[in-house]
Amino acid sequence: MAPARALALFAAAADAGDAEAAFIVAERYLEGKGALRHVASAAHWYRRAADAGHVRAQVCLAQLHLQGLPSAAFGPNAALFVDIPESAEIDYHAVALWARSAAEIGVPDAQALLGHALTSGPDELRDLDAAFEWFRKSAEQNCPQGRLGYAIALMTRGDGEEDAVAAHTELVRAGEAGLPTAHYLLGVAAECAIGTALNEAEARVHYRIAAEAGVVHAQLKLGLLILEGRGGSADPMDGESWLRRAAIAGDRDAAAQLGAIHVRSGHFPPNYDEAARWFRVAAERGDRTAARDLGTLYLTGAGVALDPDEAAIWFKRAAEAGDTDAQADLATLLRAGGASTLMGEPPPVHKWFEIAAEQGDLVAAFNYAVCLAEGVGVPRDDVRAAFWLKRAADDLVSAQYWYGRMLAEGRGVPRDDAEAITWFARAAEAGLVEAQVALAERHLNGLGTPRNPQLAKAWLLQAAAEHTGAMFALGALHADGQDIETDHEEARRWFVRAAKREHPLAALMIARYSVRGLGGPQDIDVGRRWYEHAALLGVPEAMGELSTLNEELAKHPAQISQSEFGLDSDVARHPP
Repeated sequence: MAPARALALFAAAADAGDAEAAFIVAERYLEGKGALRHVASAAHWYRRAADAGHVRAQVCLAQLHLQGLPSAAFGPNAALFVDIPESAEIDYHAVALWARSAAEIGVPDAQALLGHALTSGPDELRDLDAAFEWFRKSAEQNCPQGRLGYAIALMTRGDGEEDAVAAHTELVRAGEAGLPTAHYLLGVAAECAIGTALNEAEARVHYRIAAEAGVVHAQLKLGLLILEGRGGSADPMDGESWLRRAAIAGDRDAAAQLGAIHVRSGHFPPNYDEAARWFRVAAERGDRTAARDLGTLYLTGAGVALDPDEAAIWFKRAAEAGDTDAQADLATLLRAGGASTLMGEPPPVHKWFEIAAEQGDLVAAFNYAVCLAEGVGVPRDDVRAAFWLKRAADDLVSAQYWYGRMLAEGRGVPRDDAEAITWFARAAEAGLVEAQVALAERHLNGLGTPRNPQLAKAWLLQAAAEHTGAMFALGALHADGQDIETDHEEARRWFVRAAKREHPLAALMIARYSVRGLGGPQDIDVGRRWYEHAALLGVPEAMGELSTLNEELAKHPAQISQSEFGLDSDVARHPP
């Protein structure tokens, strides 16, 4: 018999009150046999059968409500309605209503559905103890969904290792039945040693099964394991691909991870365009760290147009979500006058800091002190700034450096060079490069401590990995021979490093060294280019020296004296 003819006959029987016929009609609409697939029509006929006590129809109706059914799916003309929209909301009350009818007579699928509704439904419906029992009953009948629910309930209850082991056993059985979520949780268990031994290779296997079935969190987890080479060999392309699939499916953590991957050097060359794209996706989904990272890209113009105002907007979003680093970034940006507007009005960042500081947040205390010291949003108040800096300095390295500055400058507290040295030293020993440079300057100039050029050099060497001024200062120390032995080759190396990071005076010194052939080969053309670069960086004497060089070369190509090009100047006296 033709499917359409069969459907018409079953529908006639269903209209006459045959519950089994109504169930069959519902199945045909759900499967698209004899008519176009139409979920709303299927729901209508399931309801007719369920109202008549048809147990399988009750279970199917509960399942459809779990997928989301609008009220228009029911009624005599349900088949005329537009089919179920993707945005339809779950009706947990309806799930519980129809599942309970079948669960109470022992149907395991219905028991699992009822347990889920009592676990995941709204507060007025939730009953975790009852859900636990329904899941247990379903699991005892070897229902895979019941085993999965029972495992989750055991893990949630978390009464000890015994429950963890029992949960793992249930997950294994649910996984054997092919449930992707069970494989995802087995991956978590193997990766984190929950109820089983730590085994990242096994975690990979389970994550991959779940990921290929579309479990988004499994795609994220699998991508990270592959990228990091845990549980097997590293494969950056494959790992990034799984993260991308998870991010496209809506996982904000995956999007944030993709941004981080593409912003740093590592498995892939930096790709700031790609990083900005994924940071935005994650930030718009509520990831505060991604919002701060996106703000940083706008602040530096990496991958996006340089836009301090846009940076401030994203810093503000992250700061309002509680990201203390973003709060500091925002305060710094506003303090420097880098953002002219911020969504119409500058945010009262000092208020966030003040309230949190008074509640004992030392990071907020530091940021509030900076606002007070720089007059960001509040009148400048050095005394209160010094008070909050001192309080934060017990634990925060940045606050130690700032409090040392206040002591060195006599701002808000009496000037005390020796005490400033103490605070600079604490911050320097903790690795803060600004403090290392400040401490080197103190030792070099004998401020608060006897002069000690060798110790100054040691601190500059520590800072020079990151601090351009420290690179230049080391070049200057080796160049003038006043405090340590002259070493033009070493000086040239440091000047080159600083000049490549756009240090103006270092560019001037490399021009001079190249012209004279000090510390390396003489190269007039290179010297000219560095003179021009130094001029572009704002060094006033660069073009004058370049003109003098060209004039001397025109007159006496083989006679160039050092003094004519500033090599006897006191470069060591330029501050870092």
